[in-house]
Amino acid sequence: MEKPAILVVDDEEDIIELVELNLTREGYRVIGCTTGEKALEIARAKLPDLIVLDLMLPGIDGLEVCRRLKSGPKTHRIPVVILTAKGEEADIVMGLELGADDYVTKPFSGKVLAARVRRLLRRAAQPPGAQEVVKIHDLTIDPGRHEVWAKGSKVNLTRTEFDILRTLAKRAGLVLSRYQIVDAIHGDEYAVTDRAVDVQIVSLRRKLGPCGQYIETVRGVGYRFRD
Repeated sequence: MEKPAILVVDDEEDIIELVELNLTREGYRVIGCTTGEKALEIARAKLPDLIVLDLMLPGIDGLEVCRRLKSGPKTHRIPVVILTAKGEEADIVMGLELGADDYVTKPFSGKVLAARVRRLLRRAAQPPGAQEVVKIHDLTIDPGRHEVWAKGSKVNLTRTEFDILRTLAKRAGLVLSRYQIVDAIHGDEYAVTDRAVDVQIVSLRRKLGPCGQYIETVRGVGYRFRD
């Protein structure tokens, strides 16, 4: 079986080498490049299994690369992990809004990055039919096809938005804190800001249209899918 291919995009060669060192130890093939333009070219031509994307790039920056990847018909399903400077919450939120699947802040632990990559690849590789279809109110959530239908119309969601919706819908009536939502999707020891979760919820409600009202805010606690 061919090893999963990871595209690593960073304008610092030493960062690419560090990421490559850690990921090749885990059995992945690493393709490195230093510009956004080249990243888009490689992603469209080779369709890597996952992309590790620095936000601070010359020319086309990482946020624009992420936007183009997630809006492209061939590349929108490729998981993207963004790299950003520690404490740059605005960049994290913007990346998630554009459809990034995860983030790691610099300086980062090679083991943590490898764990995030492993989790995303495992999630992306889930076979069709591995999880049951959820039908509630006017929504149909099909994990096997990674599709959501609201009032008979298909809704295009990012992978993280999809997982948040499914997590809430499967626990309809129960209030979940932001960190319970994150744990259910990403696992333990995942650093996240309250605002990052809120951004995903706002985007999810907007895309669901009238069905967005089923996701209720419980002030001071978290979110609940209306039973």
